Amino acid sequence: MSLADKVLAVNNDLPIRTDKPIHSGKVRSVYWLTEADSRRLIQEKGYPVAEDAPLAVMVISDRISAFDCIWRGEGGLRGVPGKGAALNSIANHWFKLFKENGLADSHILDIPHPLVWIVQKARPVMVEAIARQYITGSMWRAYSKGEREFCGIQLPDGLAKDQKLPELLITPSTKGILRGIPGVPEADDVNITRADLENHFAAFNFRSRDDIDLYEKLLKEGFDLISDELAKLDQIFVDTKFEFGYVTDASGEEKLIYMDEVGTPDSSRIWDGAQYREGTVVEKSKEGFRQALLNHFPDPDILLNKDRMDEREALARDNELPASMLMDLSDTYIAIAEKIIGHKLEISDNPKAELIDVLRREYGLID
Repeated sequence: MSLADKVLAVNNDLPIRTDKPIHSGKVRSVYWLTEADSRRLIQEKGYPVAEDAPLAVMVISDRISAFDCIWRGEGGLRGVPGKGAALNSIANHWFKLFKENGLADSHILDIPHPLVWIVQKARPVMVEAIARQYITGSMWRAYSKGEREFCGIQLPDGLAKDQKLPELLITPSTKGILRGIPGVPEADDVNITRADLENHFAAFNFRSRDDIDLYEKLLKEGFDLISDELAKLDQIFVDTKFEFGYVTDASGEEKLIYMDEVGTPDSSRIWDGAQYREGTVVEKSKEGFRQALLNHFPDPDILLNKDRMDEREALARDNELPASMLMDLSDTYIAIAEKIIGHKLEISDNPKAELIDVLRREYGLID
């Protein structure tokens, strides 16, 4: 079996029984189950949700997204071997620790396969909840150009690139294109302030203004737990993106939960602690791949400038990256996953056949 065969590049063509359109994002595809299958699984598996809660099968792929584009490599390599299993295993590890430490729940109800979650439907808060412990990335680029206000937060003079910030900063951005909010551009992933959230909380899908305090509390609690655990491994949790949503539990109570993934190399920057103390930043996340892309193409502004999106999409469409770039990222993902979970990561030789088999045999979701 070739290396390309071990990659789950297409995850929206699975024969999972559904009566709704399949939602396929950059990395994950979501199959909403029929009402009958949702009710059956809730009863059979004892999931702690309302008996009529809508459920979905969420399948992660090995595709690699960066700068809002999907990239591929030479030799038919349409993703990063082991990437999906690594991301899911890390997120599963953190969600388990969240639960053990009394933090909020997640939308995950079951893990049938390393690439698969069974989740309950959540009403997402339309905010990318970003927390930063070091000044790097977009914040540093803005700061180095003289900007001192970031998402409504005033930054002091004299900060250096990659320096630890005086305190953990929450710097939200929009999730999706939101329309009709005064002062908020109608574009995806634009920085917003806490005042924007307070003044227009309903437009961001918050149930109440008080829930802004709750989301910040959950974000800080989750960040601090992951940061403390990574510090035990001499890894630095630099910054991260969380997502939140509302679900209704078995008692009929609506509650705010963590959703999507947390603390992964796709949604976070993680640095090696020993190297950082020596003055070198060694990325243990997708950021290393992003930097490799910037160095690979002669005009990196195409990747950084949102006004050149057509050119950026053409780069991704018309270029096969050296396989070594994707394999280096594979090594990064697998290594940090194994460090975090504390054991060897199991990577399937034929992920599609495996997950179809388990969903048919143990969950009755494939005819």
